[in-house]
Amino acid sequence: MQKKMSEFHLSDILSKLRLVFFQFLLLTSLTFQQSSVSETLKFITLQSTTSTQNSGLYDHLLPIYEKKTGIKVKVVAVGTGQALKNAKNCDGDVVIVHSTNDEEIFVKNGYGTRRYDLMYNDFVIIGPGIDMAGIRKVTTVTRALKLIAKNIIRFASRGDNSGTHKAEKKLWQLAGIDDLNVVNNWYLETGLGMGSTLNFAVQSNAYAITDRATWLAFQNKNNHEILFQGDPPMFNQYGIIPVDSKNCPNVKAGMAQDFTDWIISSEGQSKIAEFQRNGTQLFFPNVVD
Repeated sequence: MQKKMSEFHLSDILSKLRLVFFQFLLLTSLTFQQSSVSETLKFITLQSTTSTQNSGLYDHLLPIYEKKTGIKVKVVAVGTGQALKNAKNCDGDVVIVHSTNDEEIFVKNGYGTRRYDLMYNDFVIIGPGIDMAGIRKVTTVTRALKLIAKNIIRFASRGDNSGTHKAEKKLWQLAGIDDLNVVNNWYLETGLGMGSTLNFAVQSNAYAITDRATWLAFQNKNNHEILFQGDPPMFNQYGIIPVDSKNCPNVKAGMAQDFTDWIISSEGQSKIAEFQRNGTQLFFPNVVD
């Protein structure tokens, strides 16, 4: 009888131990899952122009910010027009693009909280080293574009409503050439991003307008080079805008503003300034307090 009672108590104890062990495993699992969910949620989505991504700037900047704050920044790199459209559709928390007029409209219409000047560089005209249009010798971008059109030299345009494409169209208008939509055999719209358009330009022996940072990072230059640069209308301003939670209730407004505050701070601006390619500074910070 005593033996049976001992076996019963032992069995009861083992059952209780199993239950405690199971509860421990369940609690540990839930804690781990909650931690994983918390880590997963600690990120923001940056809708960005392609030039900042293609240049390698984010590879330089974002690890510094992520280490400092624990907030990951996921970059969606598209043309400026598409980036702003995505943000309007609440598919991002913050925007970095380069079309000031469109950015100001974006904020005015309630999609962004505020636009901040972030940094600048410039646009350049690249083309074959032999320079069939003879633009290397001119001093204004209007004269350069007139020579390309007059000599019917192939020109590759992004044609994608990006910031670069909009800047290019303004430069053509400044040159008094507004019939680019007419089908012809020299003005070629790719409908592609900057890198793909540059590849097309190189392969088809065409000229193109690009931001300097993308060109310096571009690997497939072949015999193409910068043929025109330095005219004030080629100035290229970038801005940053947190998406407004009034339009997008699910936006991670706090983290988006934290990232914005960091990148426009003295630390963030100095990190932008120190980013180089082959000894050349690609972006110049110019936040206005």
